[in-house]
Amino acid sequence: MALKNDIKTKVKNIVDEDLDIIDVPYVPKIGDPKLKTSNTGLLFEATTVYIEMRGSTKVLNNHNRSTVAKIRSTYLEVICDIANENNGCVTNFTENSALIFFHGASKETLSNAVLTAMKIKFMLANEQQGIKPLIKKYIDIDFGIGIDHGKNLCTRINISSNQNLGLFWIGNAIDRATMIGRECKGPNHIGISHHVHENLKDYPKYIIRKNYSGYDEKVNMWDRTKFIYNDNYEYYYHSDGSLSID
Repeated sequence: MALKNDIKTKVKNIVDEDLDIIDVPYVPKIGDPKLKTSNTGLLFEATTVYIEMRGSTKVLNNHNRSTVAKIRSTYLEVICDIANENNGCVTNFTENSALIFFHGASKETLSNAVLTAMKIKFMLANEQQGIKPLIKKYIDIDFGIGIDHGKNLCTRINISSNQNLGLFWIGNAIDRATMIGRECKGPNHIGISHHVHENLKDYPKYIIRKNYSGYDEKVNMWDRTKFIYNDNYEYYYHSDGSLSID
């Protein structure tokens, strides 16, 4: 009875208390002084990159736990190193997925996020120069990457009895990027929302190739398709493009 009443009291306090939302010009991190309590939310604008790593159940059943941990560490190294090098902020990493935010609202921000995703794809999927030859005896790398842009809310999970919980991320851009990433299959590993596609700079959007007359022409590297989001059909764009790194 005491536990039940305690839970109901805590839930009532959460529901009744207003959430104080603060606009911030950065991606929040654990320890942010503005997130002192669970009734505070930090609102920030960013391009969201969601990466889904697949096949974890098969890997777990075919290899011992130490091997699985090594494989996950390779994913984490690739994603974090490339994201950090390109001004991205990796905020969440689970067994099956990662979330990267690129703060800002400019076309350069959106374009940089897309180029970063292409670099991550290169390192994960390239047969000669990426990590694939190093771990192919353990796993056939399978993944999807979804990208959207918008405002996200960050709140603190304030549970005194659990020190393993930190920040909670909310936003349509996160949800849409997740849905798009789950739609993407190789070789078209990367998908972007309609908003991202329409606001890209030319360099991550077009390639130059010769036409039938021998002249250079600008060709959109992204193919349009549909998916269901919030019970409605929306367009997203997928590509097999990647970008090599030094």
